[in-house]
Amino acid sequence: MKIRGLIFDLDGTLLDTLDDIAESMNAVLENHGFPAYPVDAYRYFVGDGMDTLVERTVPESWRDSQTLADCLQEVKILYGSRCSQKTAPYEGIVETLEVLDKSGIELAVLSNKVHEITVATVKHFFGDIRFSQVVGAGGRFRKKPDPQAAQFIASQWNINCNEILYIGDTMVDMKTAVGAGMHPAGVLWGFRDEKELRENGAEFILEKPSEICDILNQINRGI
Repeated sequence: MKIRGLIFDLDGTLLDTLDDIAESMNAVLENHGFPAYPVDAYRYFVGDGMDTLVERTVPESWRDSQTLADCLQEVKILYGSRCSQKTAPYEGIVETLEVLDKSGIELAVLSNKVHEITVATVKHFFGDIRFSQVVGAGGRFRKKPDPQAAQFIASQWNINCNEILYIGDTMVDMKTAVGAGMHPAGVLWGFRDEKELRENGAEFILEKPSEICDILNQINRGI
């Protein structure tokens, strides 16, 4: 096995976005007279796209199509206007990405965040990093864990899926990697725990970003 490409999830993997997501969604809920949630609760609300976030947080008795559509539109606008207020890269991420960038390996981001916000966020925080593919939700591909977008990235690189390490922090990411025929690596600095990652196919568990480089060295040198 040789790894020639890396695909990263965004929220909970490259960036700690929890506060900005939680505060945006809570503001929408309160605007409709619905109860808000503690920030930590959003660790299990996020990961499947903004439409699912809305469905999970709006009270069950109010989940009619119009209310959900209204809340979705509102949170897209609000989050889009404030998505970098408290968001920041996890410790060690920028330094690790710089090392990987200089190595010449292919790099991509694949997120269930709205595509336009994904692209803008990656540019804002990682504008100097050579991500050749940045793909979010709402375009031509179905949301993760459908493997379609991940496989598209592989095809754009002309790299076999089994030569790609897919790095993420939730079961959605692990299922995406497994479905695409890639190697799943689960990170422990994100939103979910080791049990969830292993149960959904993680081949590698990472405790800090620098371990990405360690794993690549071990695999590609045949250690």
